[in-house]
Amino acid sequence: MKTAPSAFKPHPVLNPHYQSEQEKQRFLRGLFDASAPHYEGIAKWGFFGSGHWYRFHALRDRGGLKPGMTCLDVATGTGPTARAAAEIVGRPELVTCLEPSLGMLQESARLLAAPHVQGCADFIPFKDDYFDFLSMGFALRHVDDMGQAFREYYRVLKPGGRLMLLDVILPENKFGRFLCALYFRDLLPRMTRFFTGSKEAAALMDYYWITMEQMIDSEKVLLALKQAGFLEVKKHFVTTVFGEYTAVKPLRP
Repeated sequence: MKTAPSAFKPHPVLNPHYQSEQEKQRFLRGLFDASAPHYEGIAKWGFFGSGHWYRFHALRDRGGLKPGMTCLDVATGTGPTARAAAEIVGRPELVTCLEPSLGMLQESARLLAAPHVQGCADFIPFKDDYFDFLSMGFALRHVDDMGQAFREYYRVLKPGGRLMLLDVILPENKFGRFLCALYFRDLLPRMTRFFTGSKEAAALMDYYWITMEQMIDSEKVLLALKQAGFLEVKKHFVTTVFGEYTAVKPLRP
């Protein structure tokens, strides 16, 4: 398997939220733990109820997830991507949910009778060549190093295994960025605080916007996947905001 010559950080250190790379995961776990009871509601009304439909068709129609496959859902959160995957593969026990936040993991386990494991993308606690499919829904910005995470994705996938990463990618044109900022920066955090009463959940939505704005170029994501050893690396836009990365582990190294 190929190794990346340098780190692919999804974004720079984000002061004042945390002051070093070493503090990032501790900061995120605290924020996600506190927001976990509210997250399902935010995901539903914040994206107008389209989340499950979109994830289901993305994984099945463009990702190549099929009935009977084993799937690892990385950074599962409260499990919306894992639930869509379980519906496709046919049995929830075929989907494994991996999530660093214990609060999020507990919420997901309440909603889906699948294996739930606490862990992170950069060091996945499973053996080599274990899963048929790997998914990640809107969490790429939260890994420490995409190069390390993608090498782990490559390692745990079986030869011929498929990968699909869902993400929010800011439009290149100024008007599209203005609309994104209007919703994700100005409206969503305020609506979250109003509907949930949680300052932590509102802070998480505010942090989402900051990471969206600071996220590295999507071409670097594609490069990191290629350097990890993946083939058929592609980017697909569903709208001007929602993007999908797909790739395949070769049958032979």
